[in-house]
Amino acid sequence: MGGSGDNRKAFVAVNGCFSMFYALAVVWAAAGVGCADEAERKTRVIQSKMGPSDVSASLEVFKMTDEKIVKTDEQWRATLTPQQYRITRQKGTERAFTGEYWDTKDKGIYHCVACDLPLYSSDAKYDSGTGWPSYWRPVHDAAVGTDVDASLGVARTEVHCSRCGAHLGHVFDDGPSPTQKRHCINSAALKLELAP
Repeated sequence: MGGSGDNRKAFVAVNGCFSMFYALAVVWAAAGVGCADEAERKTRVIQSKMGPSDVSASLEVFKMTDEKIVKTDEQWRATLTPQQYRITRQKGTERAFTGEYWDTKDKGIYHCVACDLPLYSSDAKYDSGTGWPSYWRPVHDAAVGTDVDASLGVARTEVHCSRCGAHLGHVFDDGPSPTQKRHCINSAALKLELAP
């Protein structure tokens, strides 16, 4: 009595209870229990990886991405310039070295020209030599979405605003550390909100 077989049964019973408790905790978290703690944790992680202007933009994005914006073609035409409309709604591309922001060094947050969602920070902007504004990351992963673009006969990754679907540009795997990403974005899809 009380041999190693009993110890194994006790170990299995304790592990089974722990696994059941863990599963219950996962279900509670999925149901929204403890969401405030999760939001605080995400905020701390974001703050540890970003500068002060990035943090406020990232938190704004985190709140705004659930608010999808849908407009008719006529409504988009009425609110965008012809160039902005061609780029954002028809997936156009501006010529290299011609856009307003390709060589801008001003500090601030670049917003979607169509819906004002914060997309990229000047802290993540770098000179890629391509003639388009380039960023190694968005202000928050939720800010942009991606789709496969095979329009030129080669598969590329299109980047679009996650809130209104505006075409922004493309993302490539030849960027700098730590992401190795190059978000190559059309200036006409952006508007810069200068840092105070």
